Amino acid sequence: MNFLPGMSNYATRMTRLSARIFGEVARPTNNKSMKVVRILSARPKDLDPYYVDHYPPHPQYSQLIAILREHGLFRDEHLDFKEEMVRQKILRGKVKPKPGQGKRAKAREVA
Repeated sequence: MNFLPGMSNYATRMTRLSARIFGEVARPTNNKSMKVVRILSARPKDLDPYYVDHYPPHPQYSQLIAILREHGLFRDEHLDFKEEMVRQKILRGKVKPKPGQGKRAKAREVA
């Protein structure tokens, strides 16, 4: 938007009206105020598909981490803890028997 010193009153008003219609700044402002105008005229982040529609590929990440863990390149402490608890349960004999290997099945074998 250009304001020339020799513009008529009508031309100045029409230029301001045109700026308002097309979403520009109606009156000349300094750089600090223009920064605020740029920030407020930008698209909100919650409506920007770049931010909203991004979903990381979690299944691929999980598979990669599992493979890395098998090779010893990644340490998942939570899984390590869970496996250790299962191992200790087995050592104490606290694991449920598989189907067909329970107390009744062993009683039938003896008899």
